[in-house]
Amino acid sequence: MSTAKPAVTPSTTQRILDVAERLVQTRGFSGFSYADVAAEVGISKASLHYHFPTKAELGRALIERYGANFGAALSRIAAQRGDARARLRAYVQLYANVLADERMCLCGMVAAEYGTLPVPMQQALQGFFAANEAWLAALLAEGARSGCLSLAVSADEAAGMLVGALEGAMLVARATGGRMRFESAARQLLASLESQALSRAPVPRPAGRTLKARLRAPRALRRR
Repeated sequence: MSTAKPAVTPSTTQRILDVAERLVQTRGFSGFSYADVAAEVGISKASLHYHFPTKAELGRALIERYGANFGAALSRIAAQRGDARARLRAYVQLYANVLADERMCLCGMVAAEYGTLPVPMQQALQGFFAANEAWLAALLAEGARSGCLSLAVSADEAAGMLVGALEGAMLVARATGGRMRFESAARQLLASLESQALSRAPVPRPAGRTLKARLRAPRALRRR
């Protein structure tokens, strides 16, 4: 008797969200229609409206699911061993991985249309970026305290600047058709935080007794 478990088939809702997420990440929120999603999922538009009555509800569900998945990725990074510098590099790699899949950050793409979005979607976007920047600010503050990172501004400001720079670098890389453009910008961002910390690191003292200790030592020991 076979004990193999049957394959789990994604639910219709899951398939709708998967298809819509890819379309948003490659075309933008206004760049696809319900007809596009229904055709790819293999259902009727009426069935799609049953699961998500309006595109705004679909959009909010996409942002919330993306935020939950991003939060889970941040939790995995937080659990990693190593200093804040290593975890910051892992954070930046999240963006690089999305770009390598020929996609953009879903929330970054939707944010480009912020002014035309319904209030529930705007609030979901605000929640995503607030949670993202709060996590990053805590990491940067930890790095500054330990001395492996150096901040020219507050941790909150640095987090906002870094998120904005990474999102912008993704857009420019997409427009220029070169992933190397993003990777170069990411390296420079990381280097600016790390090199300042290194330049401010205290100079190690030479081994052995200090001059003050030698002066206090007995005369016989000073001649050694």
